[in-house]
Amino acid sequence: MFQPINPGADASSVRAANVSASPSSQSHPRYETVRHMVFGSIAAVQNTIKLLYRLNYAEPNDWSKPIPTGQPNEVVAVLTKKVRV
Repeated sequence: MFQPINPGADASSVRAANVSASPSSQSHPRYETVRHMVFGSIAAVQNTIKLLYRLNYAEPNDWSKPIPTGQPNEVVAVLTKKVRV
């Protein structure tokens, strides 16, 4: 659980704040599904997917195949991913 640190707080009060966090929220993280959609030319979409892979965010095979949008020179690729909240 994120708790902002008070600049005037000493180390013992920061530790006390961390200990008071609910153990059940730490032992059972919650996940939600998010969906990313990347629109652009095929080259731009593929470059974005490769960048997100290099950043260790998602595997290229996790994305849908590029789907034409009906707009000239535009496709969309979709990634559905579970993220911790």
